[in-house]
Amino acid sequence: MLTKFETKTARVKGLSFHPKRPWVLASLHSGVIQLWDFRMCTLLDKFDEHDGPVRGINFHTQQPLFVSGGDDYKIKVWNYKQKRCLFTLLGHLDYIRTTFFHHEYPWILSCSDDQTIRIWNWQSRSCVSVLTGHNHYVMCASFHPTEDLVVSASLDQTIRVWDIAGLRKKNVSPGGGVSIDPHRSANASVDLFGTADAVVKHVLEGHDRGVNWVSFHPTLPLIISAADDRMVKIWRMNESKAWEVDTCRGHYNNVCCALFHPMLETIITCSEDKSIRIWDMNKRTCLQTFRRDHDRFWVVTAHPTLNLFAAGHDGGLVVFKLERERPAFAVNHAENQLFYVKDKYIRMLDFSSNRDNPALQIRASKYNPFSAVWVARNRFAVLDKSNTIQIKNLKNEIMKKISVPNVSDIFYAGSGMLLLRELDQVTLYDVQQRRPLASVKMAKVKYAIWAADMSYLALFSRSMITIVNKKMEILCQVNESIRIKSGIWDESGVFVYTTSNHIKYTLINGDHGIIRTLDLPVYLTKIKGNNVFCLDREQRPRILTIDPTEFKFKLALVNRRYDEVLHMVRTCKLVGQSIISYLQKKGYPEVALHFVKDNRTRFALAIESGNLEIALDAAKQLDEKACWEKLAEIGLLQGNHQIVEMAYQRTKNYEKLNFLYLITGNLEKMQKMMKIAEIRKDSSGHYLSALILGDVRERVKVLRNSGQKSLAYLTAMTHGLTEEAEFIKSTMFAEGEKLPEPHPAAVWLQPPPPIQLQEQNWPLLSVASGFFDKAPVGSLGGSTGQPGAVMGGAELVGSADEVEGGAWGEDADLVLDDDFGPGVGDEEGKGGEDDGPGWNVDDDDIDLADIDLPAGADIVEAGEGEGYYVAPTKAPSVAQSWTTNSQLAVDHILAGGFESAMRGTSPTPLDERPIGIADFSVYKTHFMSTYQRSRVLLPTTHGVTGNYSYPLRNWRDPVGGKTPSLPAVGVTLEQVKGIVLAAKQSTTSGKFEEAIERFREALLWVPLLNVDRRQEVDEAQKLVETCREYLIGLTMEAKRKTLPKEALEDMKRNCEMAAYFTHCKLDLNHQILTVQTALNLSFKLKNKKMAASFAKRLLDLGPKPDVATKTRKILLACEQDLTDAHKLDYDQFNPFDVCPATFKPIYKGKPVSKCGFCGASYSPEFKGQICNLDKCAAIDVDASGLKISNSSR
Repeated sequence: MLTKFETKTARVKGLSFHPKRPWVLASLHSGVIQLWDFRMCTLLDKFDEHDGPVRGINFHTQQPLFVSGGDDYKIKVWNYKQKRCLFTLLGHLDYIRTTFFHHEYPWILSCSDDQTIRIWNWQSRSCVSVLTGHNHYVMCASFHPTEDLVVSASLDQTIRVWDIAGLRKKNVSPGGGVSIDPHRSANASVDLFGTADAVVKHVLEGHDRGVNWVSFHPTLPLIISAADDRMVKIWRMNESKAWEVDTCRGHYNNVCCALFHPMLETIITCSEDKSIRIWDMNKRTCLQTFRRDHDRFWVVTAHPTLNLFAAGHDGGLVVFKLERERPAFAVNHAENQLFYVKDKYIRMLDFSSNRDNPALQIRASKYNPFSAVWVARNRFAVLDKSNTIQIKNLKNEIMKKISVPNVSDIFYAGSGMLLLRELDQVTLYDVQQRRPLASVKMAKVKYAIWAADMSYLALFSRSMITIVNKKMEILCQVNESIRIKSGIWDESGVFVYTTSNHIKYTLINGDHGIIRTLDLPVYLTKIKGNNVFCLDREQRPRILTIDPTEFKFKLALVNRRYDEVLHMVRTCKLVGQSIISYLQKKGYPEVALHFVKDNRTRFALAIESGNLEIALDAAKQLDEKACWEKLAEIGLLQGNHQIVEMAYQRTKNYEKLNFLYLITGNLEKMQKMMKIAEIRKDSSGHYLSALILGDVRERVKVLRNSGQKSLAYLTAMTHGLTEEAEFIKSTMFAEGEKLPEPHPAAVWLQPPPPIQLQEQNWPLLSVASGFFDKAPVGSLGGSTGQPGAVMGGAELVGSADEVEGGAWGEDADLVLDDDFGPGVGDEEGKGGEDDGPGWNVDDDDIDLADIDLPAGADIVEAGEGEGYYVAPTKAPSVAQSWTTNSQLAVDHILAGGFESAMRGTSPTPLDERPIGIADFSVYKTHFMSTYQRSRVLLPTTHGVTGNYSYPLRNWRDPVGGKTPSLPAVGVTLEQVKGIVLAAKQSTTSGKFEEAIERFREALLWVPLLNVDRRQEVDEAQKLVETCREYLIGLTMEAKRKTLPKEALEDMKRNCEMAAYFTHCKLDLNHQILTVQTALNLSFKLKNKKMAASFAKRLLDLGPKPDVATKTRKILLACEQDLTDAHKLDYDQFNPFDVCPATFKPIYKGKPVSKCGFCGASYSPEFKGQICNLDKCAAIDVDASGLKISNSSR
């Protein structure tokens, strides 16, 4: 049995495969119907409307329907697309055992403990026939696959075959089709017990006890039955009679179900003796038995088209195969040939001529080794059952034996080499020297595929691919959610592989993608150009056409073959968001520009790549304020103030435009801005412009028009404008009103004139143009102006009188200057052969005769003088070398360097430590337990002190090599994940205090990890975020439960905290609980608008059916009056973080202080205090970040 999918649920009583989709329905003893995707191993939906166990379940062959029958006497017809029950058929008076759709007519067949069999028309929703005759419970009834027959089994120890041809003739319309006349179906109930509808054709007696199951053979006139007498019987029938053929004995408890294999001459049965048995239909002997320890099997079913079976037992269901469908094949690359096995022949396919001929007939072999691979031209290796590798010659004579314990399989690895698969690793083994050369950690490897030049190796297991080089160093890993079927290397060094429904690829750097979809799984044998040669599960050679452009484009980009990239851009149709996002991710937004025609996307890519020309062109097309503002921001960064000027003009940003003219010294345009401000009646901008320009009269005019008579008079008097002052005095001051006195020491402040008018853009650093800069975007499909051009000056307006006419909306004229920067052919910066003398290390010109040596100094020539002894310096201990070789805190702790570990491995102040930990008291047990793992005391002889041994994590590396020694770390990332999983289970159980302790324990262990890959660093960071979110929510919920609930303010505070809890990023099942709590509290508080929002969120999360029903009722009640009776400090539409100290929201835009370790957000008043979540890190301390890998930065 090859298990493909398994679940753990309540007892499964009924099963049904979908005819086309990878779905299986399971009806449970608990009354729930589950819809599973057995390929993705996910639960798709639940249907819970039956009251009591559901025993019958069946998919319709064409419509999106399924039918179920339960112990509540009801037959329900469901639509799985609409996810609801369409209607219920009532009529049975006792438990319903099985329900089946007819393959052609709109009929449903059901049987019941009321001793009847009923046929229903599901279109007219009426019973069209009742079959009576059994005198005990009817346990099973099913239609014949092709004929008008029904077979039934009962506890009255009989099997009955019914002829329903009369029923078909009575109900089918005269046109001869399969449609049913609804009037005839409705009137059929008048003659329900008439013999014309269904008559008993055969009664089969032979079982000694009640019969539990019966079914027809798919093609032959055979019937199989299973009974409580522990026997399985095969019956044959013809038009006139039916008789027993044979009996299969072997089960030692009640046999619950039996069926014929759809494609092979075998029988599959299941029993309450906790076993599934496979029988030979001809020999009536048991071929295989599959047992479970504690679960009785109740039902087994076969997929209508695939080689799949499903069995239901006390603990769930299992989907399985009886044999592998992967064809056996091998490719001879030298001769361009494929050898594969089909119908007991080894066949040879020539890829060049496509000729397929049988090459050899396979004979039965008594000796069946585990594996056999070539190790030389005339030698091959065999792994036998005793874990011994036998090297044999072509005469099958054993030349050498090598014992390899714990090796489960061997793979080809070239001449004189083997790949050994062990429990959790694959080892490259030298057969001649009998020693391992290198190994890679990977569990459950199924296949090993070498590249043509043997430079790369692809190892893949059930759902993961690992690419390594010849030294078994991991280059990349790709995880799949479904099973990987096969793989082959492309000529260009790309690994192409298949899953159950896709052909995919991966580069050696880890970039991967989808090439095409598949209807059925195939197994790759060769790839050449656009053609993929493969075998299907029927061992038929096939050729599929693929488009390799995408992975060849990515490969050329990774290998920096930019000429190929440009050629593909010009000639191939590379489209889609995946290519654009890939180029952005890899840092090639300028290349992504060539694929984009959407102006918004072009603008974003141009901004990212700093291409102001394309950005300006896209901004003109979009003409949106946000685009012009972003363009102005990037233009300022590059010093292109002419584009900035145009952007400010388009957005009418007068203040920034005025400041731009100020810093560029353009007084002429500032005067125009002053006139514009006057027309706009912008007194502030008008006065500011006059002040900067030094125009006193204009300032007096602004103050006078604004009614600031005192300031206007003082300004005029201070600057000697007596006529203006007298005019203000006579027109604005009343007679006898006191005039302000100017300060006697007042000085006229005249703004300094600009030294130089900056009309050109700010100078940029001259750099060599990139490869893609040499190819204009316009030539690759874009539409822009001249490449490499610089924006010229932009004239603002002709005169102030033209402003009201809308001149700000017109495009400014740009002057293009071709003389920008150095040319591509400039030789500046290139070095020649005579650039300099190079490294002058000769000391021939030093005169040593003039150097005065101290008295008594004796210079000993090399190789002369008396020898003397110099005591060697003491070498550092192994533990001391760890602190030198590593910057990780855990390595310093293992070496005993607690102080350096606390400092972050260097004498840094608190605000520069990696995660800002200030209180290490919580880490005492962690430090001590970690240190205890660092050494092992090895005993020696009596009376002699033992020797210390230091476990190393890189113990496989050669001693004294380039790789420094590093200690073995006790706690791994997987162990921390286990703590987090246990904490989540405690959360589900409602043990909040226990969950808080476990989440905090996991959080504290994260800084003491050591990982190698960047992916693991990201996983550790995600664990920190998960622990933080759960700790915030759980501590807040624990606090809420201690609050009083009598007063109104207490109820409001309880509701607020429950609402805050719903915004913590928890798992789906925990989110449902938090939203459900907030819904209940807000509804009790009569905040119906708030309760309605929570109800909608809860329904979107997909709760249980009973919770969903209650939630819908609450939602209907709330929608009648969408008001809140009480105002709460909660705004669901404004993003916020919850302060773990006050449990109050910190809305977006408010000042916040963050914990350097867990990242929790606090109010600024808690700056410098210890975080409430991790109990060790200081709040609002700059930290460099989590460091758990020597390779991560």
